[in-house]
Amino acid sequence: MTTISTTPTALTADQAHARLGELTVIDVRTPGEYGSGHLPGAYNIPLDRLGEAVPALRNAAARDDLLMVCASGNRSAQACAALAEQGVPAATLTGGTNGWVQHGFDVARPEGGHAVWAMERQVRLAAGSLVLTGLLAGRRWPAARLLSAGIAGGLVFSAVTDTCGMARVLSKLPHNRAGATDLSATLAALKG
Repeated sequence: MTTISTTPTALTADQAHARLGELTVIDVRTPGEYGSGHLPGAYNIPLDRLGEAVPALRNAAARDDLLMVCASGNRSAQACAALAEQGVPAATLTGGTNGWVQHGFDVARPEGGHAVWAMERQVRLAAGSLVLTGLLAGRRWPAARLLSAGIAGGLVFSAVTDTCGMARVLSKLPHNRAGATDLSATLAALKG
């Protein structure tokens, strides 16, 4: 086994595909996003639940290299940084699942999995809807324009800090949440 600490902290889709059988792949997207298609053999641990998974991920990293995956590579890079703070080495998939699919590699879907929009798309819909609502309501109630201004300010803050509060809120919606037993089963399998 080669450890991630001696390999790049980011793997391209081609590099990850060549090593897929020797990697433990962790998809940090929401369960809904994961259900719409993920790398074969990937486990789902949403980014907001990563802290609960550190002991299991430490055990898994002792056996195989960890590869963190999300839609584009942003959330998986955040996961790698959080794990590094805990002394758990991991690499991220450059370009995420989107890059994987663009390279022509297959994705797996759980039985009964349904397509859920990517979190970035959910954020765009929510932000755009709230801005439009503020502008339209502002025609009758001028103070409603503050909603649009607040969302615009939030988007600027999100870009500057490379965080997204709206994504955190949207990840709590039922279609984006994993059941407690789902995460428990994943953690048990990783400790194995």
